[in-house]
Amino acid sequence: MKKIIIAIDGPAGSGKSTTAKIVAEKLGYIYIDTGAMYRAVTLACIEQNIEINDNELNKIVDNINIELKQSNLGQRTFLNGRDVSDDIRRPDVTKLVSPVSAMSYVREKMVEQQREIGKNGGVVMDGRDIGTVVFPQAELKIYLVASIEARAERRLLELKQKGFNTTVEEIMKQISDRDHYDSNREISPLRKASDAIEIDTSNITIEEQTSKIIFYAQKLLE
Repeated sequence: MKKIIIAIDGPAGSGKSTTAKIVAEKLGYIYIDTGAMYRAVTLACIEQNIEINDNELNKIVDNINIELKQSNLGQRTFLNGRDVSDDIRRPDVTKLVSPVSAMSYVREKMVEQQREIGKNGGVVMDGRDIGTVVFPQAELKIYLVASIEARAERRLLELKQKGFNTTVEEIMKQISDRDHYDSNREISPLRKASDAIEIDTSNITIEEQTSKIIFYAQKLLE
């Protein structure tokens, strides 16, 4: 049976990663968290005390190895052979990931890897430019949106479960800043593909949003 590419885009905290993981699992597809790749680059910058500019980032990207591996814990992110799946979710990484991912050479190298991983289909890939830049030919494009309040509450719960201490107000400010940055950056800005299906996740459960996407996928596969 033909395997399709499912691209799930949307702003921070709209539920992309959780939804994409479940959709991939139910369809027997590979889940690719592209955000984790940019977070790994950002973590490398922080650990090596590198300034966020083109020259320094080019060196970093050319000299690190990022791997996404499936395990019984889900997808894990490795930076130079070290599992950094939890470290890349730290607030200091979140704060810097937008400017890092806006750098042209960083995006070029990451997109190259993402296209290689997904070239044969059978993948669910989430990010901010999957349906517009990475796989504009994806058979199914989804664009998730949600209110800033709903997104902040979700992120707060996620951070508390990982032991990070913050407030919903702080997170709302971070998300608002990130939305503005991601939507207005010069390279691959966050935007909805013209043929993407928009789903507002503010007041629906994860089960409901994943069911919708699986419904659309199965219609295509039939």
